[in-house]
Amino acid sequence: MTVLDQVTSQVMQTAVSEEGLSIPLIDFSHFLQGTPEQKKKCAEEIISGFTNAGFIYLKNHGIPEDHVKTMFENSTEFFKLPQETKESLAWYSARANRGYSTFGREKASRLTSKTDIDDLRLKSPDLKESLEIGRSDQPQYPNLWPPPSVLPNFKPQMEEMFQVNQKLHIEIMRAIAIGLKLDDEKWFDRYCSSADNNMRLLHYPSVKKENLGTGEEERGAVRAGAHSDYGTITLLFQDQAGGLQVRAPNGTYVDATPIPGTIVVNAGDLLARWSNDLINSTEHRVVRPPGEGVKRVNEESGEEEVWYPARYSCVYFCNPNYHDFIEAIPGTYGGEKGEKKYPGVTGEDYMVSRLASTYGST
Repeated sequence: MTVLDQVTSQVMQTAVSEEGLSIPLIDFSHFLQGTPEQKKKCAEEIISGFTNAGFIYLKNHGIPEDHVKTMFENSTEFFKLPQETKESLAWYSARANRGYSTFGREKASRLTSKTDIDDLRLKSPDLKESLEIGRSDQPQYPNLWPPPSVLPNFKPQMEEMFQVNQKLHIEIMRAIAIGLKLDDEKWFDRYCSSADNNMRLLHYPSVKKENLGTGEEERGAVRAGAHSDYGTITLLFQDQAGGLQVRAPNGTYVDATPIPGTIVVNAGDLLARWSNDLINSTEHRVVRPPGEGVKRVNEESGEEEVWYPARYSCVYFCNPNYHDFIEAIPGTYGGEKGEKKYPGVTGEDYMVSRLASTYGST
C-alpha cells in the first residue's frame, strides 16, 4: 500500500451505499490537523461527495460533543414551552428569517412558486415546528428569545453554538476551495465573513403510524417534504430517531441513517449555482422512519396503536454574505465545461425570494 493509499483509507469510509447512492463518511480531523497531503485528500473527498451525492457525513469535525448535547437539551426544553409562549415569538419575515413557526407554516419543497407550494402544503403538510435564529448583530432583524425567567441559559448558549457552527462553516468552505483547485484556500472567506446564516431548531412530534406518510403517497402528512436546501451548505445534527432520506440517482429515496458523533453536510442550491452545477444539490425528505415503531394501548379505546417517537434535529444553514454578488466560480466554466449557466445574483435577493415562497411572506 502506497502512502497515498494509506491517506485515502484513513480519510474516507462510506456512510450510505444503496441504489447507486454513495455518501462518504469523512474524518475531518485530517483537514483540520493533518499533513498537507491528508488535507488535500480530505478536500478532494469532500468535493467528490458533493459532486456525486450532494451529501457527506463528517466525523471528528471539531465541535465538542458537550456543545451538541447542550444544543439538543435547549431545543427540547424550548419546544416543551406552552404554545402561547412559542407563538409570541412568531416568525415575522423572509428578509429576517427569525422566529418560531408552528405546525404546517413552512412547507419544504423544491418548488419556487408560492401558489404551487401553497397547493402542496394542503395536500401534504409538514408535521414539524421550528425556531429560526440568525446573527445577533442586526437590530433591525432581532432574534426572538424565550424569556430568561423561563429558559435562563437558552440565549447565551444558542449564540455560542451559532458562532461554533460558523467556524466549521468557514473550514468546510476552505476544503471546498482546495477541492475545486482554487488559487487560495481562503477564497470563500470574504463571502462568509458576515455569517448571514440561520440556525434552526426542529421538533417533529410523536405521531401515530397511520398519520405519518412514507413520502410516496399523493396526499398525506410527512415530517418534511422532498426538497433541496437553498444556501451553500447545511450542517445537520440529528438524533437517533431516523427518517431522513436522500434521493438516489435512480429516483428512489435511501435512508440516511444517523451515525453518532457525526454531522451530515449537504450542498445547497446556491452552491450548485455558484459552481455552475459541478456540485449537486440533492433532494431529501423526512418521512416515516424505518422500523415498526412503538406499540401503545389507547387509554380510551383499549386498542393497541403503533406510534413513532418524536424526532429532534438542529440545522445550521450556511449562506454567502447577503450583500455579495454571486456568479460562477472561476474554473467551473469555459472550454469543455461550457458557459456560465446562471446570471449573477446577490445572496440576499436569492435567499429572500426562496424563503418568501416557502413561508408565504416577505
